[in-house]
Amino acid sequence: MRRFAVTALVFAIIVSCASPSAQAESRWGRLVKEAGQVLGEIQQMPDQSIPEDLLRSCHAICIFPNTISAGFIFGGKYGQGIIMVRAKDTGNWSPPAVFTMAGGSFGWQIGGQATDFVLLIMNRRSVDGILDGQFKLGADASVAAGPVGRAAEVSTDIQMKGGILSYSRSRGLFAGVKLEGAVITQQWDGNFALYGKSFSARQILLEDMANMPESADSLLKILNKYPKK
Repeated sequence: MRRFAVTALVFAIIVSCASPSAQAESRWGRLVKEAGQVLGEIQQMPDQSIPEDLLRSCHAICIFPNTISAGFIFGGKYGQGIIMVRAKDTGNWSPPAVFTMAGGSFGWQIGGQATDFVLLIMNRRSVDGILDGQFKLGADASVAAGPVGRAAEVSTDIQMKGGILSYSRSRGLFAGVKLEGAVITQQWDGNFALYGKSFSARQILLEDMANMPESADSLLKILNKYPKK
């Protein structure tokens, strides 16, 4: 009986010590899964999906699910999301790195309404800018509302020089939206919890230091439907 009590106590201590890390890992793993769910649902809407040519030619993708802030009309909001980068040579996607997006003016968005944001980074210079530190949309790179619909015309100018194309989904409506002034910053705590090491976003996205987490399986499967052009 005493041996059982001691064993139970030791087990409880181990669980207690491990639970904060496990909870954090679960939290960030859920964020990655939510990003995959957002992109999957968007691409299932023929009239409101991201054009396939853009997904094939983008250098990176940013997904910020369920971004919420009260009093958001003519104001800013704060959200957490992930970025994945396509390798220049192979076209393979990197593991996801966690980032935050804060501030900016989003015009018509409804205050307190959960909104999903998707950003396509169309050139390598913008990828490098995001990894160099705080990156302000509209200042450090041009940002434009992206075209929607599988049959949408996508100009060569958008594909080659577009900087960043942005989209939002709120109350089931998916559309291009101009995210002027929003600042994107890497989330060190989230990346540490997701990978168990203090990787920088650059190490995760460009230097092949981290392994692909299982939570990214569905997102990676969707992205692989659109191989590099």
